[in-house]
Amino acid sequence: MAGKQHTYSVKVVWTGNTGTGTSSARGYTRDYDIMAPGKPTIEGSSDPSFRGDPTRWNPEELLLASLSACHKLWFLGLCAQAGIVVTAYEDQATGEMEEEERTGAGQFMSVTLHPHVTLSPTSDVEKALDLHHKAHDMCFIARSVNFPVMNEPIIVHEGEQDT
Repeated sequence: MAGKQHTYSVKVVWTGNTGTGTSSARGYTRDYDIMAPGKPTIEGSSDPSFRGDPTRWNPEELLLASLSACHKLWFLGLCAQAGIVVTAYEDQATGEMEEEERTGAGQFMSVTLHPHVTLSPTSDVEKALDLHHKAHDMCFIARSVNFPVMNEPIIVHEGEQDT
């Protein structure tokens, strides 16, 4: 039996034509806009090491954000179902990408999520740690990439310091 299918659509518009198009590698910017109906525009560019604008989101950052957000959404939902009360959540995701010297092509080698989670004083820390593993197994984005996505959560009760 086939599962429920979802379709997503975004519009990406290159905004970096400075008047001569791609007549030279330095003659245009890497800027673009990501749009979807009813949502704010995301201003993107390439990574600064690839002649991009450092004030705009690059694809690599957006990939990390997608992995982090997907994990967080699954984790919060699973906690709610299990009676675990999360009162704060933040993640400092990091990724390692390797660029091939010969071709300039590259790929992510790994991503590590570093969620820092605060629970209500009566919530079970061990159960919350277990739910991080389940959230990873459920995350649509992590299941779709061909590199490892690791999780190194820190979970504390409200009022406690990190250990």
